[in-house]
Amino acid sequence: MNTEIVFVSGIFNVLHPGHLRLLKYAREHGKRLVVGVISDDIAGYDAHVPESLRLEAVRLNALVDEAILVTTSVPDVIARLQPGVVVKGREHVQRFNPELAVLDEYKGRLLFSSGEVTFTSQDLIQRERQPADSLNLHLPSDFLKRHKIATPRLIDILESLAALKMVVIGDTIVDEYIACEPLGLSGEDPTVVVTPISTNRFVGGAAVVAAHAANLGAQTELISVIGDDEAGAYASNELRRLGVRAHLISDDSRPTTVKQRFRAQDKTLLRVSRLSQRSADPHIQIQLIESTSHAMVGANVLVFSDFNYGVLPQPVIDRVAAIGRDNAAVMSADSQSSSQIGDISRYQNMTLIAATERETRLALKDSESGVNTVANALMVTTRCQHLLMKLGADGLIALTRQKGPREYEIDQVPAFNPSPRDVAGAGDSLLVLASLALAAGANIWEASVLGSLAAAAQVSRIGNSPLSPSDLLKELRG
Repeated sequence: MNTEIVFVSGIFNVLHPGHLRLLKYAREHGKRLVVGVISDDIAGYDAHVPESLRLEAVRLNALVDEAILVTTSVPDVIARLQPGVVVKGREHVQRFNPELAVLDEYKGRLLFSSGEVTFTSQDLIQRERQPADSLNLHLPSDFLKRHKIATPRLIDILESLAALKMVVIGDTIVDEYIACEPLGLSGEDPTVVVTPISTNRFVGGAAVVAAHAANLGAQTELISVIGDDEAGAYASNELRRLGVRAHLISDDSRPTTVKQRFRAQDKTLLRVSRLSQRSADPHIQIQLIESTSHAMVGANVLVFSDFNYGVLPQPVIDRVAAIGRDNAAVMSADSQSSSQIGDISRYQNMTLIAATERETRLALKDSESGVNTVANALMVTTRCQHLLMKLGADGLIALTRQKGPREYEIDQVPAFNPSPRDVAGAGDSLLVLASLALAAGANIWEASVLGSLAAAAQVSRIGNSPLSPSDLLKELRG
């Protein structure tokens, strides 16, 4: 008997709070928690999620030391492992428990966890599978009427994206979401104490921009830099799975950028970032330019996704922009300034610039002028064709150059989603779909509506994962 092992088994379609309480209870009764995930063959119709995904979800849980696939029977696995303790939910107390016969042979213990489970995995799956109209998105009818935008036209644009090719260059980021259970305040100082329950990882930064484009149907290539580390290997494998052709230059002198968000009760408590903000070395810059030149053959769209962690120093921007102009591509840029400081005005003569109000004011060094004034000033400074200035909960302002007595036309697009769950990725999805729409022949007003729709769908869920074109089409058709 291995007294250090505690064993738990189940189907685990979705790791809901009842499961997490069970795992936490089990973890407290040994030094090593092994979880058996029932295979599709054994679970039958009760397995609503493929076994590979269920197994991966359990493996990512911080409480679990090892997750194994149960392909025979639970008693057979127990007989092989001989754990000191087997834990089941309290609802099994009055039921037949086949594990007992095996445990009695080597004097192992069967424990039942405390706590009530008020909903099941099936409940959560049904919630996740609700149709797109449950997103509660609101398209601006007044804006659509002003610019004579018809819904069938937007649908046609979405359905034409598969004919396009996009090249993305910028910073690859790995986003980690650590779900925590709050335990209370420390008795020693006013610090919130939490315990991690599970971890989910996503590719972020320029990598998720490329993933959005690929999932929307466009042929997509990514040019970026990663470190020689596990996070870089994860990003490379995940991009391959998402259908992105990634040219990831390995730089052993810097880590892959990893951003961790510790969350509890749908709130982010703390962010931790592992990164380098120095400019890429000259030999890395040359590789970035050469890789982009090769990738741009046949491309319709070139996107600069700049998180200001050193992948896009000015010489790279200038050379790559010249390649984009030579290929007559739609060129878009986004330079983020959050905890880092960027300068969107470094991007000149773009087809489209997407910037927040804060990023606009930082670039212009203007904290006092009105929103319309600084938006116009950024267009003059960058000489871009179109500008989308993001205003968060207030939507965005769209500007475009035009011929005639007024040099610019401006209008506001309200936010489509009144109840965002997680704002991460809103700007990325906006940039991707608006850029692709312009390449597909949309005008700036159509592009801004589609981009806003993508952002609204993105913030309705936790984590920056690729958009589903079917959800956007359902929203428009509804």
